[in-house]
Amino acid sequence: MKQMSKLNLKILLVDDDPNILMSLEFLMRKNGYDVLIARNGSEALELLNENTPALTILDIMMPDVPGYELCEYIRQSEKLKHGKVVFLSAKTKSDDIQRGYELGADLYITKPFSTKELVKKIDELLANQF
Repeated sequence: MKQMSKLNLKILLVDDDPNILMSLEFLMRKNGYDVLIARNGSEALELLNENTPALTILDIMMPDVPGYELCEYIRQSEKLKHGKVVFLSAKTKSDDIQRGYELGADLYITKPFSTKELVKKIDELLANQF
């Protein structure tokens, strides 16, 4: 089977902070990924219904649909459940992190974060797909 390039891999970025979204979008595109953007949980649900991202980066605290619920939605969906989920959150308590993993996250990264480390971890998560 022919290996896919990174450009064929969609990453969905979900965060209600426009500055974080902008920097993540730049970072992911610069590293060769196809990027989808949702500014809140509702937009994320719409995009998830129309696309099958290889990886979704979720903020947890959003005004409408929290990241935890989006992660549950992804894990319960036949179409989406094989995609990777990364929480990128300011919630740093061990209970929050544990809950993220219990809901099916592949990775939980706390804010502030190293962009270099984030790209490295995402490349590792998706390595078998390109």
